[in-house]
Amino acid sequence: MKKAALHNLGCKVNAYETEAMEELLKKDGFTIVGFDEVADVYVINTCSVTNIADRKSRQMIHKCKKMNPDACVVAAGCYVQNFGKDIPEELGADIIIGNNKKNDLVERIHEYYANLDKQPILDYIDINDGNVSYENMHIEKDSEHTRAFLKVQDGCNQFCSYCIIPFARGRIRSREIGDVVEEVKGLAKNGYKEVVITGIHLSSFGSGTEFTLADLLEAVHEVDGIERIRLGSLEPQIVTEDFAKRVSALYKMCPHFHLSLQSGCDTVLKRMNRKYTIEQYTKGVEILRKYFKDPAITTDIIVGFPGETEEEYKVTEDYVHEIAFYELHVFAYSKRAGTKAATMPNQIANTIKKQRSASLIAAGNESTLAYRKAHIGQTLDILFEEKALISGQEYFVGFSKEYIKCAVKAYDNQDLSNCIIKARAVDITEDGQYLVVEI
Repeated sequence: MKKAALHNLGCKVNAYETEAMEELLKKDGFTIVGFDEVADVYVINTCSVTNIADRKSRQMIHKCKKMNPDACVVAAGCYVQNFGKDIPEELGADIIIGNNKKNDLVERIHEYYANLDKQPILDYIDINDGNVSYENMHIEKDSEHTRAFLKVQDGCNQFCSYCIIPFARGRIRSREIGDVVEEVKGLAKNGYKEVVITGIHLSSFGSGTEFTLADLLEAVHEVDGIERIRLGSLEPQIVTEDFAKRVSALYKMCPHFHLSLQSGCDTVLKRMNRKYTIEQYTKGVEILRKYFKDPAITTDIIVGFPGETEEEYKVTEDYVHEIAFYELHVFAYSKRAGTKAATMPNQIANTIKKQRSASLIAAGNESTLAYRKAHIGQTLDILFEEKALISGQEYFVGFSKEYIKCAVKAYDNQDLSNCIIKARAVDITEDGQYLVVEI
């Protein structure tokens, strides 16, 4: 029996596709082993969101050949979609599979082994052809023990000036709601309590059809066994009165919304080719706070975007304090070859980007701590995951519906993993990372 090892680079959508490819290999009789073990087949699901991601993708491919020179190395995903077909010899992969062709994995492996001269196999389509349909992939289990990430949408039509992903993933396309529901039913039967709905541009789910993201959430909400529904990253434009009203009526919905911001300054947003203003973003946050009790609002911010002046950065910093996000994910702008932003004038020095990044991270940490402390004394629904040592004491740890890390003292013969329990927050750990709760 042949052994296969898989490695994922990049986003939760990539992670879902890697899990789906693993299940395809299992069904074909492969034994799945750890990526650091000797295997007959290595599969790397590559990422291309940054130049660094490109480099990591190449490094992982070369690492496989060093671990087992006789192995069949498969490179799939965004990096090879963008560049693999132009440099197959340099990559060193035996099979190169672009996006929307990952269901072909097993067939391509058999083709490779049947090919005596072992020439590289390239499996591509023009991903930017507007007629490309959604590639249905399915999982029954997820590497996460308590929550399952579920891909429901692919592609992006936004073409932000810093982003290469629309070229790697193609135009927007969505799964059928019935197909999603069937997969969720299977996950529920396998013991999952929470599903996380993800996509490359999740807010566009259903675009060009008669259904919307709210329709999907209402359908998933009806699946027995699933007790929580969490959303991946959203664009602020999706948050309307109607959307928030419908979603807030679903008791399984987690009040945790990752609203992509990128900059708190309108002039920077315009250069980024983002499709909203700060006024619109603020309105979206206000609507969420109207329909949900103290929802966790998280976001991404890029600092040091080309041309960002000190005044523009200060506008963003002030806005961060105004909104009081639960968490900030701060990134220093990095040139991405093939994007408009890479050739823009007035590129910002790395020293300035580091200073701005450190300042915003500090502001974000303060805001996170304040949000956690504000929940002391409240009763939270917590999905416990596993045991962990905190300051030498053994705890069960997990997440509230708001995605606050929580910890309860563990006792002998007690197993709270994959249990959703109401618990009262009584304190916060010394490092501020966990709310200490009592059941």
